[in-house]
Amino acid sequence: MKKSKKDPIAKSFGYAFEGILICIRRERNMKIHCIAIILVTLAGTLFHITPAEWCICLLLFGLVAALEMVNTAVESVVDLVTREKKPLAKTAKDAAAGAVLFAAVISVIIGCIIFLPYVLELLQKI
Repeated sequence: MKKSKKDPIAKSFGYAFEGILICIRRERNMKIHCIAIILVTLAGTLFHITPAEWCICLLLFGLVAALEMVNTAVESVVDLVTREKKPLAKTAKDAAAGAVLFAAVISVIIGCIIFLPYVLELLQKI
């Protein structure tokens, strides 16, 4: 049996970065997530959040962005397989979108827990 030759590691990373860029360029919601990442990063810098809070924010950035990319992959594969309205295709797309929404809502709640004390402290100073 012949082993298939794998692409060099650099090519694998290239494909992965290409996938990230495709999602950012084509997906409206990924653009929204990227803007949120930038705004939270600016707020974290402004408020000098703790290293633990940065780690939480980074984990949430990665979780939401990764789920958005998986959602894009699921939608693309479903669209590739069928254009007909099928209950299982709808379930796959809706479940993937729901996963992103769930993670995003939890991220906002955690963001409020992290940032609200900083905002309230700033408002007291004003």
